[in-house]
Amino acid sequence: MRTLSRRLSEGVTMVGECCARVAESKSSDFPVGTVIVHQYGWRTHAVLDTENQDPPRKAPADYPKDLPLSLLLGAVGIPGLTAYFGLLKCLEAKEGETVFVNAAAGATGSIVGQIARIKGCKAVGSAGSDAKVAWLKELGFDAAFNYKTVSSLDAALKEAAPNGIDCYFDNVGGDFTTTVLNHMNLYGRVAIVGGISTYNDKDPSSKGAFPYKAIQGKQLTLIGFVVSRWLDQWPQGKAQMMQWIKEGKIKYREHVTEGFENMPKAFIGMLVGENIGKAIVKL
Repeated sequence: MRTLSRRLSEGVTMVGECCARVAESKSSDFPVGTVIVHQYGWRTHAVLDTENQDPPRKAPADYPKDLPLSLLLGAVGIPGLTAYFGLLKCLEAKEGETVFVNAAAGATGSIVGQIARIKGCKAVGSAGSDAKVAWLKELGFDAAFNYKTVSSLDAALKEAAPNGIDCYFDNVGGDFTTTVLNHMNLYGRVAIVGGISTYNDKDPSSKGAFPYKAIQGKQLTLIGFVVSRWLDQWPQGKAQMMQWIKEGKIKYREHVTEGFENMPKAFIGMLVGENIGKAIVKL
């Protein structure tokens, strides 16, 4: 949303994904009461033309009644699927490997570490507060550190991943990633999904030196991806995420802000790291 907002002109509705119930309908495919997820932006109500526009996605028919519907925007939605496909399709994480994820207490990073543990990997994460690090350890991360308080990122990585990193799930980019790449093992894989350290920069491309020696010398594979690449496999991914949640193998947290008028405050708070887990605004 922060990246896309650069292209929007003043007065245009802010982009964003919402989970909602159908209040009125002339479509037999979407009767009143249907729970849907759609990219209709920051608004309290929307009118959708299901014949001439991309139709909204329905909640899975087997969605557990005891789970909050907001998870369709989190662990069972795009953040969870980003973690799922990024780790298993892009990185192809294997049992016994070390997986490192930054912004690890966020909606995506926290799921990455938990799936890594499910698959028999060592999960290492970094976050921006001691409270977030404590939560990562509750989730089962093998090692976690507060990147804001360590003496150096380089030293922290050496301590947390003494045998090097095989799979790097990058949410941060910039100078942070330049340092991490120097800790990658031979034939390591890097999945690039975000660059939050650069989102507010006027020229994001200028941040971080290009570590060509590490990339070439260690023969690394860097993959940039958007989760929509696996759109046809989303149902299977959602089914697996719901199963893991029901089994207690995946845990989640939500940072809920009440009130539509507080959308900007919640958005800014997310960008500066106030939330643990998925930031949600409840109207």
